[in-house]
Parts: sequence; structure tokens; C-alpha cells
Amino acid sequence: MSASAAQSEQQEWFHGIDLFSRLSGPIADLTRLQQSLLFAELSQIAYMPPEPALTCVRKIGLTESLYFDRDGAQAYRLRNEHDCVIVCRGTEPNEWNDVKADASAVAVLGEMAGRVHGGFKQEVDDLWPNIEQALADNTQPLWFAGHSLGGAMATICAGRCKISKISSNPEGLFTYGSPRVGDRAYVNYYRLVHYRWVNNNDIVTRVPPAWLGYRHAGREMYIDSHGRVRDVEGWRRVLDRLRGFARSLRRFKIDHFSDHSMEDYIAHIHAAVQKQQQAMTQSRPSRQHGRTTAT
Repeated sequence: MSASAAQSEQQEWFHGIDLFSRLSGPIADLTRLQQSLLFAELSQIAYMPPEPALTCVRKIGLTESLYFDRDGAQAYRLRNEHDCVIVCRGTEPNEWNDVKADASAVAVLGEMAGRVHGGFKQEVDDLWPNIEQALADNTQPLWFAGHSLGGAMATICAGRCKISKISSNPEGLFTYGSPRVGDRAYVNYYRLVHYRWVNNNDIVTRVPPAWLGYRHAGREMYIDSHGRVRDVEGWRRVLDRLRGFARSLRRFKIDHFSDHSMEDYIAHIHAAVQKQQQAMTQSRPSRQHGRTTAT
């Protein structure tokens, strides 16, 4: 490929991508919403080829990028002087291994407990020797993230990390539009700090079905039909999903699929971060005023 063609391809990858996160210190210093936005953007970057991915993560503040690719399974190890991140790439429709992994709902024995989705486990099995080797000497806080199939892979990787010879345990796991990964015994065994983002009617978060024994893990972070981060359960969840579905029909979309978009996850989480930052900014003068009055 010529230099001009390569530059044109990179510009296509960058088109429409706004990077909001900037790291100036450890990831642990960010609020949970800021962390969620950061890992959502990294999960989107994971779909890129290595060169544009490196350009993007350097803008955010991660200086190193190592790309893993084996039999259609892909992931990145990203680092700076403070943190190390493993982010797994999600489903690519033109990758037969990805399609096969999503379609294979047969459960197989987990590493230590329960049963796990055989297709997702195979994707991790393909990459794990390289990931384990890359993390063998890691002493930094270690984070995992991914979208869609990448979220399922990140979940399995984070759990496997806890029982491997890798010395650093996962600080946190952030997944977006992730399918169910294993049965109750499997998902409860590893006890990960896990924030599992679900955008309204995202259909991928409802498969494989619970009647096959599959369960979700972690703390659910639900985005409602208005794009707000809220705790909505029971019949209110049903009504909210119906509201989202009706709204999507008016836009000539089926939100069971459009809600799976990584761009939508980022847009809603970014709006929540902005709202949080505005609230924090408004509260500072009040606290300062209160201290002045007290003295």
C-alpha cells in the first residue's frame, strides 16, 4: 500500500471519532463515570488496526500499544507509566471466527468452576498464551475492557488472570453490550470488580438466553430510553424498553440492534460525565462559601 493510500485509510478510521478522555495520572483517580468513558473509548479503538489505534491511545495518554491477533481473535495491551489495560475487540461480521464464537452457545467446563460459553472461551484460548506472556512481568494496576464479543472475552480474561501466574490482579472490568458468559457458578466464582453497561434494548445483552442457564455478572449500569444512567428494574424496565422501541420505530430503526452501537454507549456516558462535572463545579463554590461563613 502506498503512503498516500495508508494515510487515506487512517483518515477513514478517524472520521467521526471524538476522543473525550485524557489521562494525566492513574486511572484509579478518575470517577467511575470517567473510567467508564475511558474504557468505552478504548473499546471502540480496539476495532481499529494497530497504527490508527496507537495514534488514538496516545491522544488519550497511553503511550504503548501491543496488538494480539490469532485465528480471528484480537486484543490490545495498552500502557503508560501508571496503568496497564487489556481491551478485547468485539464481533466483526466479516470474521468467520467471530461469527462462529457468537453462534456457538454450547457451554463447556470453566477453568475452576461452573460452565462457560464454548465459543467465547475458544476466542480467549487462542489469545491467552500471548496475553499471559505480555503480562508476566506487569507490576502496574491492570484493567480489562471490551464491547460485545470483546466484553465477553474481557470477562473471561479477567477471571483467568486471577487464577494464573500473573502477579497483578484485575483492578476493574468494564464491559459494554456484553452477552452472558457463563452459568451462575462460573460468573460468581471470580468476584471481579465489574461494571457492565447495558444500553436500553441492546439485544446482545440478552443472549445466550437465561433458560439455557447463562447468567450475567457484575454491577449493571443501565442507560434508559432517554439516554440517562439510571437504576430501572421490574415493570419500569419493561415500560422503558417499550418506550425506547416505540421511539426507534419513529426514527425507522430497530433499537434492539442500534442500541448495541459503541458510538451510542460513548455518547450517553459522555453526557453523564458532563452532567457529573457540572454538578461538581457548582458544588465547589457552595462548599467554599460554607467554610468562609463558618469561620
